[in-house]
Parts: sequence; structure tokens; C-alpha cells
Amino acid sequence: MDNDNQQMGLYDPSFEHDNCGIGAVVSIKGIKTHQTVSDALKIVENLEHRAGKDAAGETGDGVGILLQISHKFFKKACKASGIAIGDEREYGVGMFFLPQDELKRKQAMKMFEIIAAKEGLEFLGWREVPTKAEILGKLAVECMPHIMQGFIKKPADCNKGLDFDRKLYVARRVFEQTAEDTYVASLSSRTIVYKGMFLVDQLRLFFEDLQDEDYESAIATVHSRFSTNTNPSWERAHPNRFIVHNGEINTIKGNADKMLSREETMVSQVLESEMTKITPVCNQAGSDSAMLDNALEFLVMNGMPLPLAVMITIPEPWVKNKSMEQARRDFYQYYSTMMEPWDGPASILFSDGDIMGAVLDRNGLRPSRYYITNDDYLILSSEVGVLPIEESRIKAKDRLKPGKMLLVDTVEGRLIADDELKATFAARKPYGQWLDANLAHLSEIKIPNESVPVYTQPERDKLQKAFGYSYEEIKESILPMALNGGENTGAMGIDVPLAVLSKHHQPLFNYFKQLFAQVTNPPIDSIREEIVTATTIYLGTAGNVLEEKKKTVICFRLIILSLLLQI
Repeated sequence: MDNDNQQMGLYDPSFEHDNCGIGAVVSIKGIKTHQTVSDALKIVENLEHRAGKDAAGETGDGVGILLQISHKFFKKACKASGIAIGDEREYGVGMFFLPQDELKRKQAMKMFEIIAAKEGLEFLGWREVPTKAEILGKLAVECMPHIMQGFIKKPADCNKGLDFDRKLYVARRVFEQTAEDTYVASLSSRTIVYKGMFLVDQLRLFFEDLQDEDYESAIATVHSRFSTNTNPSWERAHPNRFIVHNGEINTIKGNADKMLSREETMVSQVLESEMTKITPVCNQAGSDSAMLDNALEFLVMNGMPLPLAVMITIPEPWVKNKSMEQARRDFYQYYSTMMEPWDGPASILFSDGDIMGAVLDRNGLRPSRYYITNDDYLILSSEVGVLPIEESRIKAKDRLKPGKMLLVDTVEGRLIADDELKATFAARKPYGQWLDANLAHLSEIKIPNESVPVYTQPERDKLQKAFGYSYEEIKESILPMALNGGENTGAMGIDVPLAVLSKHHQPLFNYFKQLFAQVTNPPIDSIREEIVTATTIYLGTAGNVLEEKKKTVICFRLIILSLLLQI
């Protein structure tokens, strides 16, 4: 009803922003049509409420779409540009964000051509992507890159698909570490990414390629961005090269650091001689989702199937799940010794151009709902109602459940459910035997037969004072752990002065703080989450500058919500 969007009391619908929006349209049978592209664009256009924008309403945080490379379209477009690309998947397409300065742009383009030649690849030519910058807001135009497509021929001795993409991956990584002020949105023989700092309805209008009826794809994933942790930019818009992501990865700092720490001992039978060219794996300047995408891409290019890479980076909760079959438990336990979870409230869609999958975080804090139609299409999004569909056309409706995965294989032409998918991967190797033969438990390690030092109370007092422990910490934290073997329950957040500013001696760990998204950590409380959301808007998330009137209204919202917590 219209009344739902009207201002009522302190409620103002203009403040109703949620997290990022994601969506996908996939032909399960792998049938390529322009309708798939158009429907995906309609989904992202209907996710306007999940997209950030500046105060003027002219520049968005970012919108984008990942598609299969349409041979029908590029054969026509490249012929007009004088580029001979050959047959389908006999060439790779790169989407380049280059400097607007002509000299720097030409230097970057020449640099890529040289690198491609050194990596044994034949560069076919450049195509300037037709765009309409006049529809964009001032902020987007000021930082807009010059967008070009580069075409590379597949070597005759190289197989189509992953093997060719692996060579393109190495060339791109070398280029990224050599050229400045450039960004490669995608470089693949299977997928391509169109994205930028758009409002949701500008993506279709900005890229003329997306309006062409000859652009056909069986897979389309879309994303509307609402920046919370990083500033908007053309590069940080989604999709990334494999994923679109809605949510936060709370463990990202540790994940990225651990990936970096492994690089000295990383070995690969596939890219062993190229390892120095493709490391570091994670771009530390990227967003949390970009770094996850880096890690997934690295694993895939080194021979791991994409669904498997997603399973081990975003595992379901298995440790205390006593009903889980042993083979699957062994699978997760084996990989947990090698890769820590990239954990947090997140819903992720992933695709390599042949498959499209979706996975939900273990707590189910980011919704993903999908329809399956009678004509074998999967339509998935952050919420229902993003794409009008006749009820008679819908065969099944469901939602992605916490920790579960859904996969569409367009090559086999079928939908693969979570149980079948994970059972298949769990049965591939004897993970249980490997664990029994090699895993060492701390409980099995012999403890030295030495007595534990015992201190008198005066000695303990001196040590506690020397190491900065307070009476409260001894009573409320250390004593319960000593008596009960467990940590005492406490509230989240820090309400004490910074250790660095204290006049008293502080324990070393007081100088360090946890990095996590407090919004979605337990207890899950809608009122508290509303407070954090309102506070984020009040402080001007994504670079927005709010009018004083709006700030005043939000301030009143915060006061009222805080009072509600006391009831």
C-alpha cells in the first residue's frame, strides 16, 4: 500500500537502508538468452533500497553484473573493431579500468601487451567499451576510469576453459604488480564483469553492451552495494571476479594475515614455476569480499574446484553437529587444519562461467531466497519479489539455509542440492584415514612430570600488580576460570579508557582490540541492531553528508531506542 512509504512520526522511509543486495538468474539447462541478462538487471534495479548513494542522490556506492562471455555479441563487436577472435572460448576478454590521462593509459596498455607476449599469449587488440558518462553523477565522473576491453588468443597447445584462464590469471597478476592506477575487473575466457559507481538504474544505461539483444548468457549475477566498511569506488563495486557478496567477513584481518604467512611454504603442481608471479595472494588494499575473492581465485587456479574452495573457506557448523555423517565431519576437520573459516554474516553467490552457486553463513544472518521455474530457471536474491513471475510458472520456492550451499551446473544441466554436493566431495579422498594417521591431539601429548610452582599470597599480589591486573579482573575473570574452567559471561564492547592513555600499568593484551562486526553478533536483538544502523547513518556511512534536519531526526531515534532497552 502507498501508506507504507509515508512518513509516520519519527519514522522516515528515506532512512530505510539495509545491507547490500544480491541476485542471480540462471538457466539450469545452460540456454543462453538476452532475457537472462535483462531479468538480472531488473533484479538489481528493484534492489534500490539495498544500494548506497550520496546525499545528492546522483552517485551510487556501486552496481555491477557478472555474465558469461557472449560469443554471439563479441564476434559482432570485434568485427566492427577489426579484431579476429576465432571461435567460442578460443579467446579471453579483459575488462580494464585505465587512467583517463592519455599518456598513462597508452603506457599501461603497452605494458599489458608486453606482459602477455612474455607469458606466451598473443594479444589480439583493444576495444573501447561504449559508455554514457553523461548519465552519471558528478562524483562518479570525477573518478571514472577509461574503460577498455582487451582480447587475447588461446594458445594452440592449451585446453579451453580453466587451463586457458590459468594463463590469463598469471598475466593479469604480473600486470597488476607492474602497472599503476589500473584495475582489471575481469580477465577470463568464460566470464566478464560490468560494474561501476552507479545508481541501480544506471548500470543498464551506462554500458551499451548490456542493451544489445545479441548479448546472451545462461548465467547472470548482480550486486547493489551499500558501503559500510570501505569507501565507494569503481574498483570496489561488485561483482568481483568470482563472487558477489552481501554482509561482512569479521575475521578478514586474520584471514589475510594467515594467507600471507603461508606464502613461503605454498607449493602447487599446477603453478609451481609461477608462484612468485601470483603472490601475494590477497590484495591488502581491497575490501573483505575482494580478499575472499582473491583467495578463492588462487585456490581454483591451482587446481581446486570452485565449490570445494567455497566449502573450506566458508564451512558449515560441523564441530558440535553430532547428527552429521562421519565422512562429512572428517572432510571438514581435515581442511580445518589447513584453512581457517572466513567467518561472518554473509551470503555469497559464486560463478566461474560454467556453474553458479550460493552459500549462506553458518548463522543464516543474511537471507537468500530462490525460485525454480517450470522452464528450468533459478532466480535467487536477497529477498522475494525482486522479479515479477507468474505463479503458474513457479515449480518450487525455498530459502538457502544456514551453512548450506546450492549449485547449478549449466554443463550437466542440473541443480545440485547441499547434501549431494557435500557427500560427493567428502567421498573423494580418505579424509578419515588421513586424520587417524597424522592428526595429533594435545590431550595425547605427555605432560612433563614436574611440579607446578606454588606462590604465597604476598608473592601472588606482587606478580598481579607487576603485570597490571586489577582486583576486578582477578575477581570477575580469572577466579571464575580457575574455579569453573570457563569464561565468565560479559557484555560486548569496550567501556574503559584506552590502555595507551592509562596512568597505570596495563597487561599487554589490553593494548589490542578485537575486529568484528558487532551488529550481527549474538545476542541477536532487533532494537540494538537498529541503534547501530541509525548510528552508522548518522555518522555518514559511505561518505554521505546528511542534512542537519535528518541528523536531528536520527538522533531522536537513537535516544528513543536507547530508552526502549531500559524497559
